[in-house]
Amino acid sequence: MKVLIDENLPPALARSLSALFAGKHEILHIRDRFGPGTTDLQWIAELSRDGRWVVISGDRRITRNKAEYNAFRASLLVGFFLSSGLQKAPLLKQMERILALWATIETQSALVQGGATFELPMSSTRVRQI
Repeated sequence: MKVLIDENLPPALARSLSALFAGKHEILHIRDRFGPGTTDLQWIAELSRDGRWVVISGDRRITRNKAEYNAFRASLLVGFFLSSGLQKAPLLKQMERILALWATIETQSALVQGGATFELPMSSTRVRQI
């Protein structure tokens, strides 16, 4: 599985996940792939041209902005967005939840078409499609 961690989450999170899943998954932070200042529309289009990627994001605006949402829905990407409570939580709690939900992320991303989006909850073990 190829995973991109977005700009709203720290590069340290991507490095930690990459080290933990070395040899099994390719995990990058958006800055490592695109550099700073890349717009959502730019990275969504380019990443989709590269094939199927899972995006873990703290930027729920993508699901509310019509142009970004339509670009994501038309892409090969599968998005997992932190719930608003989880986005506000300390990094350690975010990491804990992502790890607790990792098997679900793997399974769900294999089952759906590109363009699907899900919410990672603060406490539940179920992801909700958004």
